[in-house]
Amino acid sequence: MNHQAIIFHLREAAEELNKTVKNLEQDEMYDKESLEVAMGHIYHHLNTAWNGRNQTDKQFRESTGQDFARFRKFPKENDFAYLIVSQ
Repeated sequence: MNHQAIIFHLREAAEELNKTVKNLEQDEMYDKESLEVAMGHIYHHLNTAWNGRNQTDKQFRESTGQDFARFRKFPKENDFAYLIVSQ
């Protein structure tokens, strides 16, 4: 796993999440569109941290738009053990 890339994306997601919570707490006029942009930014970094976790720094530097589209996708439910329902 590429720890540095994961850390970068998780920090970016955390920063945006904290900013969004603060804005929601302090600004009664915070609107749906602002939340949509913020959530998109948060999910972009969370998904990239997960989906790009095995990319080397060189692979990240040389990523194409197609690679980033793959990184940004939501993980599949069975990617996470706690979401798998036991029969």
